Amino acid sequence: MKTSQTYRLTAPSLESLQLFTETVPAIGSYEVLVRMRAASLNYKDNFYLAGAQGIQLPRPTVPLSDGAGEVVAVGEHVNRFAVGDSVAGNFVQDWLYGPLADHAANSSTTLGHGIDGTLTQYRVFNQEGLVALPRNLSYEEGATLPCAAVTAWNAVREVRPSQTVLILGTGGVALFAQQFASALGARTIVTSSSDAKLARAAAAGADHLINYQSDPDWHKKARELTGGKGVDHVIETVGPDTLERSILATRRDGTVHLVGLINPVGKIDPMLILGGTVTVRGVRVGSRQLFEEMNTFIERKGIHPIIGHRFDFSDARDAFAQQLKGPEFGKIVITF
Repeated sequence: MKTSQTYRLTAPSLESLQLFTETVPAIGSYEVLVRMRAASLNYKDNFYLAGAQGIQLPRPTVPLSDGAGEVVAVGEHVNRFAVGDSVAGNFVQDWLYGPLADHAANSSTTLGHGIDGTLTQYRVFNQEGLVALPRNLSYEEGATLPCAAVTAWNAVREVRPSQTVLILGTGGVALFAQQFASALGARTIVTSSSDAKLARAAAAGADHLINYQSDPDWHKKARELTGGKGVDHVIETVGPDTLERSILATRRDGTVHLVGLINPVGKIDPMLILGGTVTVRGVRVGSRQLFEEMNTFIERKGIHPIIGHRFDFSDARDAFAQQLKGPEFGKIVITF
């Protein structure tokens, strides 16, 4: 009987991340057994370690939504994958296309939340909950895609070469948005409070840089960089603290893509939206269809995710500790 080394979060604290030896379940007719090779962390994973103020899981849960691995067994009716294929799990397992289904809006079928995640040596998936990795990516790179990359792709996929995209910060979603927007031919403006991070963003292809600490009126600077017109798109990764300035940085009929809420509490003046004829759009990851579309784009453009920290499977707690501290630049990856 095959066993798997599996991490479970037994309570909302770093100390409660425990390693167990568990039996690998038998696969059903439409299921796939994946030998996980890498997993990655996201900002959202901080909330699972935040005690009474964080996200309370209903049971000891295998953490992390993002992971990639190799297919090692398939059920008799599986027709999407074969043994040896390189795959990643879809963030919301049964969100295949179209808008997010009502039943999934509470994250009941989200990896690492409603169902067990990817921080385990072996995991059984329904074949519909997997996508093939881009052929140009390693397992480590592929493990960074399901949450941050799909969110970024959902936000920028309609960007055109003549347009300008303002990207707030250099976190996981922001870096993918910068890479995708640049590959789509758009001009990018990146903000950060760190000149060192801005230099790395420039090395990754950013066209214009704004240090919002030394230039707190960064929205005005963004307008200056567009000849006063305003940017076409804003990748808004912060929330109420910056949303009004993001709207003010946006041209008429432009779009603010709200992809993150570092501070979920606050208010905005709706007249800024109405008067500026700006669309504010909430982005919540994306479907399997968008994931596969993005993977085709990544492969065609030769894009490689930016990895900032690598940890061994045995050092998973250290990876979470680094996420709580904040990655310096790039994704945090755990290799198995």
